[in-house]
Amino acid sequence: MKTTGSVITKITLGLAVAASVVACNNNKPAATPAAAPSATTTTSDKGTTVYINLDSLSSQYNYAKDVQERITSKAKASDAEEQSKGQAFERNVAEYKKNVATLPADKRQETEARLSREQSELQLFHQNAGIDLQKFQADETRKLYQKVFDFSKTYAKEKNYKLILTYSKSTLNAVYVDPSLDVTADIIKELNDDYAKNKK
Repeated sequence: MKTTGSVITKITLGLAVAASVVACNNNKPAATPAAAPSATTTTSDKGTTVYINLDSLSSQYNYAKDVQERITSKAKASDAEEQSKGQAFERNVAEYKKNVATLPADKRQETEARLSREQSELQLFHQNAGIDLQKFQADETRKLYQKVFDFSKTYAKEKNYKLILTYSKSTLNAVYVDPSLDVTADIIKELNDDYAKNKK
């Protein structure tokens, strides 16, 4: 159950989906910025479209890192338990093979039936552990998406943005994005501030 890379990819893709949903759900008519040009880029200079760098968000947003850590920790614990059960089964099989020649036929048949049951139980445990991990990962990722979605919606309203796009080097949806439209640092700071304030 090596899922750490998969977790990062799913988190990144989920954040992309969440940001896209924010953009699609924001149906207000576009406001025309009336700011005079200045030497530095301010929020109003960006217009109504900005983007979030998902690579930075997934690596710098503390809640995303905590989610990733919880999923990795659960996967490691599940792997350890499965390995322990597997080793116990292998010891039982080795013990049986060592003594098979000296066992009476009825005892041999009884032991083989028991080992067959243990093997089936081990396979079922493996299957259920994988399902449990996937469900846990999906639940944790859904909570992360919801946090980013809710925050992005509020952030867009506060900053008068009509569209918040996502950008990631791992999923090329855009070949060039003007760095002046990047609001990632501001979003990460606010998300981390909010997470620290509400962390239990």
